[in-house]
Amino acid sequence: MAGDGDGEGPLDILVRSTRDLLRPEELVREATRDIVKQEIRNHLEKTMRENPALERDLKAAVKALLEARAQEYAALLRVGACTARLGLAAVPAEIRAQLTREVVEVFSKELGQLVERSL
Repeated sequence: MAGDGDGEGPLDILVRSTRDLLRPEELVREATRDIVKQEIRNHLEKTMRENPALERDLKAAVKALLEARAQEYAALLRVGACTARLGLAAVPAEIRAQLTREVVEVFSKELGQLVERSL
C-alpha cells in the first residue's frame, strides 16, 4: 500500500528499472564485445578474400550443412507421418475415420495459413 513506507511506488519502480537499463559496466561490456566480434569478422573476411579456394570450400561446406539439415527435417517429418499412420492403424475403424477427418482438417488449416503467409 502507499502508506506502508515500503518505498515501492510506481515512480520508484520506474527509476530502479531505468537505472538497471543504464548500468555503464553492462553497456561497456556489450560494446566491447561487439567491437571484438566485428574485428574478428573483418579478419576472417580478409582471410577469405586472400584465399578464394578457402572461401569456395567454406561456401560448399555451408551448402552441404544446409542440405543435410533439410534432409534431417524431411526424415523427421516422414517419421512423424509413419507414427501417425501407425497410431491410426491401431485404433478401431470408426475412431480412425473420425481422427483422419480431424487430422486432415488441421493440416488443411495449417497449409492454408502457410500459403497465406508466404504470399
